[in-house]
Amino acid sequence: MARYTGPKNRIARRFGANIFGKARNPLLHKQHPAGMHGAKRKKKSDYGSQLEEQQKLKALYGMLSQKQLVRYYQEAEKDKANTPNKFICRLECRLDNIVYRLKLASTIFQAHQLVSHGHILVNGKKVDRRSFEVKPGMVISIKPATQQSVMVQKALENPREVPTYLSLDPTTFSGQLLVNPEIDQVPFALPINVPLICEFLAHTS
Repeated sequence: MARYTGPKNRIARRFGANIFGKARNPLLHKQHPAGMHGAKRKKKSDYGSQLEEQQKLKALYGMLSQKQLVRYYQEAEKDKANTPNKFICRLECRLDNIVYRLKLASTIFQAHQLVSHGHILVNGKKVDRRSFEVKPGMVISIKPATQQSVMVQKALENPREVPTYLSLDPTTFSGQLLVNPEIDQVPFALPINVPLICEFLAHTS
């Protein structure tokens, strides 16, 4: 699976939030928009607003590709009752994201690395596919040989809270998905208009 290697700080500054959870906040010294003297941005069209919301969502989940986002939307669309909620649930239950939410990694990109390099166990078995769908009751843990790494230790010391739909046992370097999350339970790093994204994807996918 392709891995994003582009300029993460530039993306964070663009959206005005430390969306990747980096310890060194990329916004501290960049308070103005890019360009000559922080030039004012033009008002966005409806299309531009929809596109930006989609780009924010991709970034929050570790720079997902358009193909991945469309696939998750199409799967969620089958549930006519609440497509936006199902859409976010599918994204939120990705293994890499669960590892990040459980504070087993400091950033979503560290979570990518841990999963793809085979350091993550699901119900005691190694899973190295970042898009693996975690289901309620599954136990996510760090391999014993990796538990004492500086990266993992620092991640667990992070003060951010673990969402209510997850449980974490830092003494065993493991956690569990308790229930499928609802949109209003997801701790987004910045406001996201999910229905607007779904409307956009419905017309472009």
